[in-house]
Amino acid sequence: MNRLSQLIAFAFGGALAFAALQSLSACSQGQLSIDQVVRAFGGSAIDATGQRELKRFYETFDAYTNDANDVRHRDHFRDAFRLVRANYVVKVDDAQLIDAALKGMVDMEPPPRRGSVAPELLVEAALDGMMASLDPHSSYLNPSEYKESNIITKGEFGGLGIEVTMEEGLIKVISPIEDTPAYRAGVQAGDLITHLDGVPIKGKTLTDAVKIMRGRPGTGIRLTISRADTAPFDIAVVRAVIVVRSVRWHLEGNIGYVRVMSFTSQVEPKLEEAMADMFAAAAVANDGPLRGLVLDLRNNPGGLLDQSLFVSDAFLESGVIVSVRERNPRNERVYMAGPGDLSHGLPMVVLINGGSASASEIVAGALKDQGRAVIMGRRSFGKASVQIIQPLPVEGALKLTTARYYAPSGHTIQARGVSPDIILNGPLPTEGDDAPKIRREADLPGALGGDSLSEKAATATLAREQCPKAGPEGEDMELGCALAYLRAGSAKAFMSAVAPAQ
Repeated sequence: MNRLSQLIAFAFGGALAFAALQSLSACSQGQLSIDQVVRAFGGSAIDATGQRELKRFYETFDAYTNDANDVRHRDHFRDAFRLVRANYVVKVDDAQLIDAALKGMVDMEPPPRRGSVAPELLVEAALDGMMASLDPHSSYLNPSEYKESNIITKGEFGGLGIEVTMEEGLIKVISPIEDTPAYRAGVQAGDLITHLDGVPIKGKTLTDAVKIMRGRPGTGIRLTISRADTAPFDIAVVRAVIVVRSVRWHLEGNIGYVRVMSFTSQVEPKLEEAMADMFAAAAVANDGPLRGLVLDLRNNPGGLLDQSLFVSDAFLESGVIVSVRERNPRNERVYMAGPGDLSHGLPMVVLINGGSASASEIVAGALKDQGRAVIMGRRSFGKASVQIIQPLPVEGALKLTTARYYAPSGHTIQARGVSPDIILNGPLPTEGDDAPKIRREADLPGALGGDSLSEKAATATLAREQCPKAGPEGEDMELGCALAYLRAGSAKAFMSAVAPAQ
Protein backbone atom coordinates (compact mmCIF):
# COMPACT_ATOMS: atom_id res chain seq x y z
CA MET A 1 0.00 0.00 0.00
CA ASN A 2 1.36 3.46 -0.93
CA ARG A 3 2.67 5.42 2.04
CA LEU A 4 0.64 8.45 0.94
CA SER A 5 -2.60 6.52 1.32
CA GLN A 6 -1.79 5.49 4.86
CA LEU A 7 -1.11 7.87 7.67
CA ILE A 8 -0.10 11.38 6.80
CA ALA A 9 -2.62 14.19 7.03
CA PHE A 10 -2.07 17.91 7.26
CA ALA A 11 -4.85 19.43 9.37
CA PHE A 12 -5.43 22.04 12.02
CA GLY A 13 -6.15 20.70 15.50
CA GLY A 14 -9.79 21.17 16.31
CA ALA A 15 -11.06 21.89 12.82
CA LEU A 16 -14.85 21.64 12.63
CA ALA A 17 -14.32 18.39 10.84
CA PHE A 18 -10.98 16.65 11.23
CA ALA A 19 -8.79 15.92 8.21
CA ALA A 20 -7.28 12.49 7.68
CA LEU A 21 -6.09 10.11 5.06
CA GLN A 22 -6.84 6.43 5.23
CA SER A 23 -5.09 4.88 8.19
CA LEU A 24 -3.30 1.58 8.62
CA SER A 25 -6.54 -0.08 9.57
CA ALA A 26 -7.74 0.41 5.99
CA CYS A 27 -4.87 -1.73 4.77
CA SER A 28 -5.62 -4.89 6.69
CA GLN A 29 -8.49 -7.07 7.75
CA GLY A 30 -9.69 -6.58 11.31
CA GLN A 31 -8.18 -4.40 14.04
CA LEU A 32 -4.49 -3.75 14.37
CA SER A 33 -2.83 -4.50 17.66
CA ILE A 34 -0.79 -1.74 19.27
CA ASP A 35 2.32 -3.84 18.58
CA GLN A 36 1.60 -3.62 14.85
CA VAL A 37 1.04 0.12 15.16
CA VAL A 38 4.28 0.74 17.04
CA ARG A 39 6.30 -1.50 14.74
CA ALA A 40 4.95 0.41 11.77
CA PHE A 41 6.54 3.54 13.25
CA GLY A 42 9.73 1.94 14.53
CA GLY A 43 8.76 1.93 18.20
CA SER A 44 9.77 -0.41 21.01
CA ALA A 45 8.37 -1.86 24.22
CA ILE A 46 7.87 0.38 27.25
CA ASP A 47 11.06 0.37 29.34
CA ALA A 48 11.37 0.34 33.13
CA THR A 49 11.09 4.13 33.41
CA GLY A 50 7.90 4.12 31.36
CA GLN A 51 6.47 1.28 33.43
CA ARG A 52 7.10 3.22 36.65
CA GLU A 53 5.27 6.22 35.24
CA LEU A 54 2.40 4.04 34.04
CA LYS A 55 2.07 2.69 37.56
CA ARG A 56 1.40 6.26 38.76
CA PHE A 57 -1.43 6.53 36.22
CA TYR A 58 -2.89 3.15 37.26
CA GLU A 59 -2.92 4.17 40.92
CA THR A 60 -4.90 7.36 40.22
CA PHE A 61 -7.19 5.57 37.76
CA ASP A 62 -7.96 2.87 40.34
CA ALA A 63 -8.68 5.51 42.97
CA TYR A 64 -11.31 7.35 40.91
CA THR A 65 -12.91 4.65 38.78
CA ASN A 66 -16.21 3.07 39.75
CA ASP A 67 -15.11 -0.20 38.14
CA ALA A 68 -11.75 -1.40 39.45
CA ASN A 69 -12.03 -4.52 37.28
CA ASP A 70 -12.05 -2.54 34.02
CA VAL A 71 -8.74 -3.57 32.47
CA ARG A 72 -9.86 -2.64 28.96
CA HIS A 73 -9.64 1.12 29.49
CA ARG A 74 -6.42 0.89 31.49
CA ASP A 75 -4.94 -0.84 28.45
CA HIS A 76 -6.49 1.82 26.21
CA PHE A 77 -4.46 4.52 27.95
CA ARG A 78 -1.32 2.35 27.93
CA ASP A 79 -1.61 1.85 24.17
CA ALA A 80 -1.89 5.60 23.55
CA PHE A 81 0.99 6.36 25.94
CA ARG A 82 3.17 3.86 24.14
CA LEU A 83 2.37 5.30 20.74
CA VAL A 84 3.09 8.88 21.83
CA ARG A 85 6.38 8.15 23.59
CA ALA A 86 7.66 6.15 20.59
CA ASN A 87 6.55 8.39 17.73
CA TYR A 88 6.00 11.99 18.75
CA VAL A 89 8.15 14.34 16.68
CA VAL A 90 10.46 15.08 19.62
CA LYS A 91 11.27 12.95 22.65
CA VAL A 92 9.03 13.79 25.61
CA ASP A 93 9.82 12.85 29.19
CA ASP A 94 7.58 10.00 30.42
CA ALA A 95 6.87 11.84 33.66
CA GLN A 96 5.70 14.89 31.72
CA LEU A 97 3.19 12.79 29.79
CA ILE A 98 1.83 11.10 32.91
CA ASP A 99 1.70 14.38 34.86
CA ALA A 100 -0.45 15.86 32.08
CA ALA A 101 -2.71 12.79 32.06
CA LEU A 102 -3.20 12.93 35.83
CA LYS A 103 -4.00 16.65 35.62
CA GLY A 104 -6.58 15.85 32.95
CA MET A 105 -8.35 13.51 35.35
CA VAL A 106 -8.10 15.77 38.41
CA ASP A 107 -9.42 18.78 36.47
CA MET A 108 -12.56 17.00 35.27
CA GLU A 109 -15.90 18.78 35.67
CA PRO A 110 -17.43 18.07 38.06
CA PRO A 111 -14.32 17.23 40.12
CA PRO A 112 -13.93 13.46 40.47
CA ARG A 113 -14.60 11.70 43.77
CA ARG A 114 -13.03 8.41 44.78
CA GLY A 115 -14.74 5.44 43.19
CA SER A 116 -17.27 7.59 41.31
CA VAL A 117 -16.20 7.97 37.67
CA ALA A 118 -16.85 5.64 34.73
CA PRO A 119 -13.53 4.25 33.43
CA GLU A 120 -14.11 5.45 29.85
CA LEU A 121 -14.65 9.04 31.07
CA LEU A 122 -11.51 8.91 33.22
CA VAL A 123 -9.37 7.67 30.36
CA GLU A 124 -10.78 10.19 27.90
CA ALA A 125 -9.95 13.01 30.33
CA ALA A 126 -6.46 11.58 30.82
CA LEU A 127 -5.83 11.28 27.08
CA ASP A 128 -7.18 14.78 26.44
CA GLY A 129 -4.80 16.12 29.08
CA MET A 130 -1.80 14.17 27.84
CA MET A 131 -2.27 15.17 24.20
CA ALA A 132 -2.95 18.82 25.09
CA SER A 133 0.49 18.94 26.73
CA LEU A 134 2.17 18.37 23.36
CA ASP A 135 1.76 20.80 20.43
CA PRO A 136 -1.44 22.58 19.30
CA HIS A 137 -2.16 20.01 16.58
CA SER A 138 -1.99 16.78 18.60
CA SER A 139 -5.19 15.52 20.23
CA TYR A 140 -7.21 12.48 21.26
CA LEU A 141 -10.27 11.66 19.15
CA ASN A 142 -12.94 9.79 21.07
CA PRO A 143 -15.02 7.26 19.10
CA SER A 144 -17.60 9.79 17.86
CA GLU A 145 -14.90 12.30 16.86
CA TYR A 146 -12.91 9.62 15.10
CA LYS A 147 -16.02 8.55 13.21
CA GLU A 148 -16.29 12.11 11.86
CA SER A 149 -12.57 12.44 11.12
CA ASN A 150 -12.79 11.41 7.47
CA ILE A 151 -15.64 13.73 6.53
CA ILE A 152 -13.74 16.89 5.60
CA THR A 153 -11.33 15.06 3.28
CA LYS A 154 -14.32 14.13 1.12
CA GLY A 155 -15.16 17.84 0.75
CA GLU A 156 -18.63 17.66 2.32
CA PHE A 157 -19.52 17.95 6.01
CA GLY A 158 -21.84 19.66 8.43
CA GLY A 159 -20.94 22.75 10.43
CA LEU A 160 -20.17 26.45 10.17
CA GLY A 161 -17.35 26.34 7.65
CA ILE A 162 -14.33 27.48 9.65
CA GLU A 163 -10.95 25.94 10.46
CA VAL A 164 -10.08 26.63 14.11
CA THR A 165 -7.57 25.99 16.84
CA MET A 166 -7.26 26.96 20.52
CA GLU A 167 -5.27 30.00 21.64
CA GLU A 168 -5.03 31.19 25.25
CA GLY A 169 -8.28 29.45 26.12
CA LEU A 170 -10.20 30.93 23.18
CA ILE A 171 -11.12 29.60 19.74
CA LYS A 172 -8.93 31.11 17.02
CA VAL A 173 -10.20 31.13 13.43
CA ILE A 174 -7.44 29.97 11.11
CA SER A 175 -9.57 30.53 8.05
CA PRO A 176 -13.24 30.64 7.03
CA ILE A 177 -14.02 28.40 4.05
CA GLU A 178 -15.37 30.34 1.11
CA ASP A 179 -19.11 30.22 0.40
CA THR A 180 -19.95 28.74 3.81
CA PRO A 181 -22.23 30.18 6.52
CA ALA A 182 -19.33 31.56 8.57
CA TYR A 183 -17.70 33.15 5.53
CA ARG A 184 -20.92 34.81 4.41
CA ALA A 185 -21.63 36.00 7.97
CA GLY A 186 -18.32 37.87 8.03
CA VAL A 187 -16.07 35.65 10.17
CA GLN A 188 -12.44 36.41 9.31
CA ALA A 189 -9.08 34.67 9.63
CA GLY A 190 -7.48 35.66 12.94
CA ASP A 191 -10.78 36.24 14.76
CA LEU A 192 -10.95 34.97 18.34
CA ILE A 193 -14.29 33.43 19.37
CA THR A 194 -14.85 34.21 23.04
CA HIS A 195 -18.46 33.03 23.57
CA LEU A 196 -20.88 30.57 21.96
CA ASP A 197 -24.52 31.58 22.41
CA GLY A 198 -23.38 33.82 25.27
CA VAL A 199 -21.50 31.06 27.11
CA PRO A 200 -17.76 31.74 27.61
CA ILE A 201 -15.25 29.52 25.80
CA LYS A 202 -12.73 29.84 28.65
CA GLY A 203 -12.65 26.63 30.64
CA LYS A 204 -13.78 24.44 27.75
CA THR A 205 -11.57 22.17 25.71
CA LEU A 206 -11.29 22.65 21.98
CA THR A 207 -13.20 19.41 21.51
CA ASP A 208 -16.05 20.66 23.72
CA ALA A 209 -16.26 23.93 21.81
CA VAL A 210 -16.28 22.15 18.45
CA LYS A 211 -19.12 19.92 19.62
CA ILE A 212 -21.18 22.99 20.48
CA MET A 213 -20.49 24.63 17.11
CA ARG A 214 -21.47 21.53 15.20
CA GLY A 215 -25.17 20.84 14.92
CA ARG A 216 -28.17 20.13 12.73
CA PRO A 217 -28.17 22.07 9.43
CA GLY A 218 -30.61 24.97 9.63
CA THR A 219 -30.03 25.65 13.33
CA GLY A 220 -28.38 28.89 14.43
CA ILE A 221 -25.55 29.83 16.77
CA ARG A 222 -24.27 33.19 18.01
CA LEU A 223 -20.50 33.71 17.98
CA THR A 224 -18.96 36.50 20.05
CA ILE A 225 -15.92 37.75 18.16
CA SER A 226 -12.82 39.54 19.41
CA ARG A 227 -11.01 41.19 16.50
CA ALA A 228 -7.91 43.41 16.51
CA ASP A 229 -8.69 47.11 17.06
CA THR A 230 -12.44 46.39 17.36
CA ALA A 231 -14.75 46.08 20.34
CA PRO A 232 -16.17 42.53 20.80
CA PHE A 233 -19.30 41.91 18.73
CA ASP A 234 -21.71 39.08 17.90
CA ILE A 235 -22.17 37.26 14.59
CA ALA A 236 -25.19 35.01 14.00
CA VAL A 237 -24.42 31.95 11.86
CA VAL A 238 -26.87 29.32 10.60
CA ARG A 239 -25.36 25.83 10.39
CA ALA A 240 -25.42 24.05 7.04
CA VAL A 241 -24.04 21.05 5.21
CA ILE A 242 -20.70 22.40 4.02
CA VAL A 243 -19.81 21.43 0.47
CA VAL A 244 -16.30 22.65 -0.23
CA ARG A 245 -15.76 23.67 -3.83
CA SER A 246 -12.07 22.91 -3.71
CA VAL A 247 -10.98 24.47 -7.04
CA ARG A 248 -12.29 27.50 -8.94
CA TRP A 249 -11.06 29.27 -12.04
CA HIS A 250 -11.80 32.16 -14.36
CA LEU A 251 -10.00 34.20 -17.01
CA GLU A 252 -8.59 37.67 -16.41
CA GLY A 253 -8.13 38.63 -20.04
CA ASN A 254 -5.32 36.43 -21.30
CA ILE A 255 -4.21 35.35 -17.81
CA GLY A 256 -5.68 32.34 -16.08
CA TYR A 257 -6.75 32.42 -12.43
CA VAL A 258 -7.05 29.23 -10.34
CA ARG A 259 -7.99 29.22 -6.67
CA VAL A 260 -7.50 26.16 -4.45
CA MET A 261 -9.61 26.64 -1.30
CA SER A 262 -8.46 23.57 0.64
CA PHE A 263 -6.62 20.37 -0.14
CA THR A 264 -9.45 17.84 -0.04
CA SER A 265 -9.47 14.61 -2.04
CA GLN A 266 -11.30 16.49 -4.81
CA VAL A 267 -8.36 18.73 -5.71
CA GLU A 268 -6.56 16.42 -8.17
CA PRO A 269 -9.50 15.78 -10.54
CA LYS A 270 -10.87 19.31 -10.16
CA LEU A 271 -7.53 21.00 -10.90
CA GLU A 272 -6.99 18.88 -14.00
CA GLU A 273 -10.51 19.73 -15.14
CA ALA A 274 -10.07 23.44 -14.38
CA MET A 275 -6.79 23.71 -16.29
CA ALA A 276 -8.22 21.94 -19.35
CA ASP A 277 -11.38 24.09 -19.31
CA MET A 278 -9.34 27.26 -18.90
CA PHE A 279 -7.11 26.54 -21.90
CA ALA A 280 -10.18 25.64 -23.97
CA ALA A 281 -11.95 28.87 -22.96
CA ALA A 282 -8.87 30.97 -23.72
CA ALA A 283 -8.56 29.42 -27.17
CA VAL A 284 -11.90 30.89 -28.24
CA ALA A 285 -11.72 34.15 -26.23
CA ASN A 286 -11.02 37.51 -27.83
CA ASP A 287 -7.94 38.08 -25.67
CA GLY A 288 -6.01 35.26 -27.31
CA PRO A 289 -4.00 32.38 -25.78
CA LEU A 290 -2.99 32.40 -22.13
CA ARG A 291 0.12 34.40 -21.23
CA GLY A 292 0.30 33.59 -17.51
CA LEU A 293 -1.30 31.90 -14.51
CA VAL A 294 -2.21 33.04 -11.00
CA LEU A 295 -2.50 30.27 -8.39
CA ASP A 296 -4.41 31.64 -5.39
CA LEU A 297 -3.69 29.92 -2.05
CA ARG A 298 -4.80 32.78 0.21
CA ASN A 299 -6.63 31.59 3.34
CA ASN A 300 -6.13 27.96 2.28
CA PRO A 301 -5.76 26.18 5.63
CA GLY A 302 -4.23 22.98 4.21
CA GLY A 303 -5.51 19.44 3.93
CA LEU A 304 -4.05 16.25 2.51
CA LEU A 305 -0.39 15.71 1.75
CA ASP A 306 -0.98 13.74 -1.43
CA GLN A 307 -3.08 16.58 -2.85
CA SER A 308 -0.39 19.19 -2.08
CA LEU A 309 2.14 16.92 -3.79
CA PHE A 310 -0.12 16.65 -6.82
CA VAL A 311 -0.60 20.43 -7.10
CA SER A 312 3.15 21.04 -6.76
CA ASP A 313 3.96 18.32 -9.31
CA ALA A 314 1.29 19.70 -11.66
CA PHE A 315 3.48 22.74 -12.32
CA LEU A 316 6.98 21.22 -11.96
CA GLU A 317 8.92 19.02 -14.36
CA SER A 318 11.44 17.68 -11.83
CA GLY A 319 13.12 18.32 -8.48
CA VAL A 320 12.30 18.03 -4.80
CA ILE A 321 8.82 19.05 -3.67
CA VAL A 322 9.16 18.45 0.06
CA SER A 323 10.94 16.20 2.53
CA VAL A 324 9.36 14.82 5.71
CA ARG A 325 11.61 14.15 8.72
CA GLU A 326 10.55 12.19 11.79
CA ARG A 327 12.37 11.92 15.11
CA ASN A 328 14.40 9.04 13.72
CA PRO A 329 16.51 10.53 10.88
CA ARG A 330 16.47 7.17 9.08
CA ASN A 331 12.77 7.67 8.39
CA GLU A 332 13.19 10.77 6.22
CA ARG A 333 11.06 10.70 3.05
CA VAL A 334 11.73 12.90 0.03
CA TYR A 335 8.97 13.52 -2.51
CA MET A 336 10.03 14.38 -6.07
CA ALA A 337 8.24 15.96 -9.04
CA GLY A 338 7.98 14.13 -12.35
CA PRO A 339 7.64 15.34 -15.95
CA GLY A 340 4.45 17.08 -17.02
CA ASP A 341 3.23 20.66 -16.42
CA LEU A 342 -0.51 21.32 -16.62
CA SER A 343 0.19 24.97 -17.45
CA HIS A 344 2.64 24.14 -20.25
CA GLY A 345 5.30 26.36 -18.72
CA LEU A 346 3.24 29.54 -18.34
CA PRO A 347 4.76 32.22 -16.08
CA MET A 348 3.17 31.92 -12.63
CA VAL A 349 2.39 34.00 -9.58
CA VAL A 350 1.27 32.28 -6.36
CA LEU A 351 -0.74 34.42 -3.92
CA ILE A 352 -0.42 33.65 -0.20
CA ASN A 353 -1.24 35.34 3.12
CA GLY A 354 -1.31 34.66 6.85
CA GLY A 355 -4.19 32.20 6.39
CA SER A 356 -2.21 30.04 3.95
CA ALA A 357 -1.08 27.08 5.99
CA SER A 358 0.27 23.55 5.97
CA ALA A 359 -0.37 21.85 2.62
CA SER A 360 -0.64 25.23 0.87
CA GLU A 361 2.77 26.12 2.29
CA ILE A 362 4.22 22.95 0.77
CA VAL A 363 3.05 24.11 -2.66
CA ALA A 364 4.23 27.70 -2.22
CA GLY A 365 7.59 26.59 -0.81
CA ALA A 366 8.21 24.09 -3.61
CA LEU A 367 7.29 26.48 -6.43
CA LYS A 368 9.36 29.26 -4.83
CA ASP A 369 12.49 27.22 -4.13
CA GLN A 370 12.40 25.57 -7.55
CA GLY A 371 12.13 28.98 -9.21
CA ARG A 372 8.88 27.98 -10.92
CA ALA A 373 6.71 30.82 -9.62
CA VAL A 374 6.89 34.25 -8.02
CA ILE A 375 5.33 34.18 -4.55
CA MET A 376 3.35 37.33 -3.79
CA GLY A 377 1.37 38.56 -0.79
CA ARG A 378 2.09 38.20 2.92
CA ARG A 379 4.06 35.67 4.95
CA SER A 380 2.15 32.41 5.38
CA PHE A 381 0.93 30.89 8.66
CA GLY A 382 3.94 28.68 9.38
CA LYS A 383 2.50 25.23 10.10
CA ALA A 384 5.01 22.67 8.86
CA SER A 385 4.25 19.73 11.10
CA VAL A 386 2.85 16.36 10.08
CA GLN A 387 -0.05 14.69 11.86
CA ILE A 388 -1.05 11.05 11.63
CA ILE A 389 -4.51 9.92 12.65
CA GLN A 390 -3.97 6.48 14.11
CA PRO A 391 -6.85 4.35 15.39
CA LEU A 392 -6.28 2.75 18.78
CA PRO A 393 -7.05 -0.94 19.40
CA VAL A 394 -9.80 -0.35 21.97
CA GLU A 395 -11.56 2.75 20.58
CA GLY A 396 -10.94 6.21 19.23
CA ALA A 397 -7.71 7.45 17.69
CA LEU A 398 -4.76 9.74 18.23
CA LYS A 399 -4.03 12.72 16.04
CA LEU A 400 -0.31 12.89 16.66
CA THR A 401 2.42 15.15 15.33
CA THR A 402 5.13 12.81 14.08
CA ALA A 403 7.32 14.91 11.79
CA ARG A 404 8.22 18.30 10.34
CA TYR A 405 8.35 18.96 6.64
CA TYR A 406 11.12 20.81 4.84
CA ALA A 407 11.11 22.90 1.69
CA PRO A 408 13.51 22.10 -1.19
CA SER A 409 15.90 24.76 0.18
CA GLY A 410 16.43 22.52 3.22
CA HIS A 411 14.80 24.69 5.87
CA THR A 412 11.53 23.97 7.59
CA ILE A 413 8.59 26.31 7.15
CA GLN A 414 7.52 25.51 10.73
CA ALA A 415 6.88 28.62 12.84
CA ARG A 416 8.38 30.98 10.21
CA GLY A 417 6.18 30.37 7.17
CA VAL A 418 6.86 31.07 3.50
CA SER A 419 8.15 34.56 2.80
CA PRO A 420 6.90 36.10 -0.47
CA ASP A 421 9.25 37.23 -3.21
CA ILE A 422 7.08 40.34 -3.50
CA ILE A 423 5.56 41.47 -0.21
CA LEU A 424 2.19 43.23 -0.30
CA ASN A 425 1.67 44.98 3.00
CA GLY A 426 -1.68 46.04 4.40
CA PRO A 427 -2.90 49.63 4.51
CA LEU A 428 -0.11 52.10 5.23
CA PRO A 429 -0.58 53.18 8.91
CA THR A 430 -0.97 56.84 9.72
CA GLU A 431 1.69 58.41 11.92
CA GLY A 432 1.56 57.07 15.45
CA ASP A 433 -0.63 54.04 14.63
CA ASP A 434 0.52 50.55 15.52
CA ALA A 435 -0.11 47.76 13.04
CA PRO A 436 -2.40 45.08 14.53
CA LYS A 437 -0.67 41.89 15.49
CA ILE A 438 -1.04 39.10 12.94
CA ARG A 439 -1.34 35.75 14.73
CA ARG A 440 0.47 32.80 13.21
CA GLU A 441 1.67 29.33 14.16
CA ALA A 442 4.56 30.69 16.23
CA ASP A 443 2.05 32.53 18.46
CA LEU A 444 0.19 29.34 19.44
CA PRO A 445 0.98 27.98 22.93
CA GLY A 446 3.20 24.91 22.68
CA ALA A 447 3.98 25.39 18.98
CA LEU A 448 7.01 23.54 17.69
CA GLY A 449 10.03 25.64 16.82
CA GLY A 450 11.55 25.95 13.37
CA ASP A 451 15.15 26.55 12.33
CA SER A 452 17.46 29.55 12.07
CA LEU A 453 18.59 29.13 8.47
CA SER A 454 18.60 32.32 6.44
CA GLU A 455 15.95 32.82 3.78
CA LYS A 456 15.98 34.54 0.41
CA ALA A 457 15.32 38.27 0.71
CA ALA A 458 12.19 39.71 -0.89
CA THR A 459 12.59 41.25 -4.33
CA ALA A 460 10.22 44.11 -3.56
CA THR A 461 7.82 45.42 -0.94
CA LEU A 462 4.83 47.67 -1.52
CA ALA A 463 1.45 48.52 -0.06
CA ARG A 464 -1.60 46.75 -1.45
CA GLU A 465 -3.21 50.15 -2.06
CA GLN A 466 -0.66 50.68 -4.83
CA CYS A 467 -2.02 47.66 -6.72
CA PRO A 468 -4.73 47.97 -9.39
CA LYS A 469 -8.07 46.40 -8.48
CA ALA A 470 -9.13 43.21 -10.25
CA GLY A 471 -11.31 40.13 -9.94
CA PRO A 472 -14.99 39.47 -10.67
CA GLU A 473 -16.07 42.11 -8.14
CA GLY A 474 -13.29 44.55 -9.05
CA GLU A 475 -12.03 44.85 -5.46
CA ASP A 476 -9.09 42.43 -5.25
CA MET A 477 -5.93 44.51 -5.10
CA GLU A 478 -3.56 41.58 -4.45
CA LEU A 479 -4.86 39.82 -7.56
CA GLY A 480 -4.43 43.11 -9.39
CA CYS A 481 -0.73 43.15 -8.51
CA ALA A 482 -0.33 39.50 -9.58
CA LEU A 483 -1.87 40.30 -12.97
CA ALA A 484 0.26 43.45 -13.30
CA TYR A 485 3.40 41.44 -12.61
CA LEU A 486 2.60 38.82 -15.24
CA ARG A 487 1.78 41.50 -17.80
CA ALA A 488 4.96 43.45 -16.96
CA GLY A 489 7.16 40.40 -17.36
CA SER A 490 9.73 41.25 -14.66
CA ALA A 491 9.95 42.59 -11.11
CA LYS A 492 11.66 45.78 -12.31
CA ALA A 493 9.02 46.53 -14.94
CA PHE A 494 6.29 45.65 -12.46
CA MET A 495 7.60 48.04 -9.82
CA SER A 496 8.00 50.78 -12.38
CA ALA A 497 4.37 50.33 -13.39
CA VAL A 498 2.68 50.11 -9.96
CA ALA A 499 5.12 52.03 -7.74
CA PRO A 500 7.10 54.43 -9.92
CA ALA A 501 8.15 56.56 -6.96
CA GLN A 502 10.10 53.61 -5.55
